[in-house]
Parts: sequence; structure tokens; C-alpha cells
Amino acid sequence: MRSAKEFEVVQELILAGVNDCAIARQTGLPRRTVCDWRLKSPIRVRSSSTSPCCVDRDFSALPPAAYCYLLGVYLGDGCITRHPRAWRLRITLDAKYPGIIERSREAIDVLMPGQRAGIYRRFDQCAEVYLYSKHWPCLLPQHGPGRKHLRPIRLEPWQEMLVKEATEEFVRGLIDSDGCRVVANDRGVRSVRYHFSNRSDDIRGLLCAALNELGIPWTQPRWFEVAVYRKAAVARLDEFVGPKA
Repeated sequence: MRSAKEFEVVQELILAGVNDCAIARQTGLPRRTVCDWRLKSPIRVRSSSTSPCCVDRDFSALPPAAYCYLLGVYLGDGCITRHPRAWRLRITLDAKYPGIIERSREAIDVLMPGQRAGIYRRFDQCAEVYLYSKHWPCLLPQHGPGRKHLRPIRLEPWQEMLVKEATEEFVRGLIDSDGCRVVANDRGVRSVRYHFSNRSDDIRGLLCAALNELGIPWTQPRWFEVAVYRKAAVARLDEFVGPKA
């Protein structure tokens, strides 16, 4: 007799869009059992839904920290592409920062229980963290054709609620992707600063709104750049961001 936990794991993988053969390999269950449990799936499908995966989902139940961090790195360095049976989320990161690569992978794994994101290390010193799922367009509705800075980027109301719950993780994701922490020498005085560069007015606006929510003052030295200079503000960012290395 199979356990209730095994049934729950299979249902989570079904919801994530994994096929029967892959579920059988991951769980060690017979494919016939997986197929039978798929027919018993409690997932409710909406025939009239505009959702790409046509599944009722309680977005408020998403883990805020993992989701907001992934949303931040996606807005900076991510893209979603269509494949024959699923969508592929790909986050392209600098290979010299293994901590950021691992945090991105862990965030995806938390959001997609029972699956494990892959890491592809390219020859150009970049690493891609990726996972295939039918549900990425629902979870990251900012996807679309063309570059992000050439189209509107707006958060859905449920995303705004999650960002309010985990604002620090959202800021961390944005800075880990398109930001940096700089240690400068200003006439012999050590100065630490944070910089964030992005050509999308909307994405910069999301960062600025999040910094305002945290009470962290910022400035805009160039139209595409947001910077944090003040010592107290830098110290506050150091509490949850810190050096990339």
C-alpha cells in the first residue's frame, strides 16, 4: 500500500507539469501507478480560464521569500521561452558567483517541490539556472516577447502582496542580478556603495518602491542607474544583501 505522502508528492509533480515517466523516475513508483493517480488528481481545471496552464492556484499560498527572490533575479537576468510541452525558465548569471547561482536554484526548487532546477555552465563564464514547467507564465506573468525594457513591466496585485511580505528578498534578487556592491577610495577614505543598472523604467521603479518601503534612501546618478550611498543605508542593505563574492 502506498503512503499518503507519496500520493501528495505525485500530485505536486503533476501540478508542476511533469509527465508520468519523469515522475516515475523521480519517485521510484511504477508508471502505471502514477498514471492511475493522475486520473484521481484533485487539481481543478478551469475550462474558461485565460491562465496558460488552466489551473486554479492560490497565489497567496506561495512561499514569499523564495518567490520574491526569484522574481527579482528573473526581472534582472531571466527569460521564459516556449517549448513543445512546457515553458522553460532560464536565469543567466555570472559563473564567478556560485552563491547567487545556488540561491536561484534553491528558490526554484522551493516553488516547484519534487523537481530540481538544472545548472548549465557555458563557455563564456556564464551559468544558466533552468527548469521546465507549464506554470511559469502564471507564476511570472511579466514574461512576453521582446526585451523587458521595451515593454511595460507591472506587478499583479497578488505579486504586490507577496513583495510586501518579503521586500528584502525582492531587493536582494534585483541586486544579485543587475546590481553590485562597490568599495571605493574617495581621497583616501573607504566608501561602500550599491549600484543597480537596468534600462527598464518600470523595473527601476519597482526597486525604488521597495527601497522606499524599507526606508532606504536612494539616488539616481544616471537615468538608468539607482545608487545607495549613505552610510546608514548601505549598512541596512548589508544586513540582507552584502558582497556578491
